Amino acid sequence: MAALRRMTTTTVAVMRGGRQRRIPSKDLVAGDIVLLEEGDAISADARLLDVTSLQVAEASLTGESHPVPKKVAPVGADAVLGDRTDMVFAGTSVTFGRGRAVVVATGMHTEMGHIAGMMQRAPAQTTPLQAEIDRVGRVLGVAVLVVAIIVIGTILLTSDISGTEAFVDVMLVGISLAVAAVPEGLATVLTVVLAMGVQRMAGRNAIVKKLAAVETLGSATVICTDKTGTLTKNEMTVRTVVGAVGRVEFTGAGYVTRASRSRLTAARATQPSSC
Repeated sequence: MAALRRMTTTTVAVMRGGRQRRIPSKDLVAGDIVLLEEGDAISADARLLDVTSLQVAEASLTGESHPVPKKVAPVGADAVLGDRTDMVFAGTSVTFGRGRAVVVATGMHTEMGHIAGMMQRAPAQTTPLQAEIDRVGRVLGVAVLVVAIIVIGTILLTSDISGTEAFVDVMLVGISLAVAAVPEGLATVLTVVLAMGVQRMAGRNAIVKKLAAVETLGSATVICTDKTGTLTKNEMTVRTVVGAVGRVEFTGAGYVTRASRSRLTAARATQPSSC
């Protein structure tokens, strides 16, 4: 995870001291003038000063699948987030054009930061594994306590116990039995098993930040998620065509697949003509 964070460190072009320079995005402050170009990742909320055919992909923030054209003209104060065309927001990216903007919010004060704050304030929920372990722990605790009481009571009733020292010895026997019955190694075993699951998922190009997420993902039967920006990149590509000439599988990635087009032409050429 640390290596991934180093790889994803972004820089941004700003005007400081009358000169253009690139600085780490974490060093942005309110009042900085940022220069936006096609392909740039926006690292702070900023008010646009001038634009030239600027379009921004805001799918990760608003869910809007198409790039949003931006303009300098101000909008109403009560405009919803998706209609604030005079602003650019952290977590989005420039898809076309260029422009300049003044930073108005950074970090947790951005719109993306507000969403992160709401997620942090959300009540923590236990995973299915944690709930099951808690249940097993309560059952074991009650069972061990009952067994210890029965053992202590049996010893007291069947043995001639006299004196404080003998009574303390009986109590120590009961406590030792209770301690021996508790599976102290359960937490260690669970951690090792979950860590092995994380390692196996990493081998399949899935990075997991929390160990408990491995078991939770394994218990999921239905996943509801927003498609654009989460599961897809908002780039649709035809992979299969079924028509009168039969089924054709397209290869390659992108919008121009010359090999597939040649295969489709060849399939049409071999199709017998009919009157």
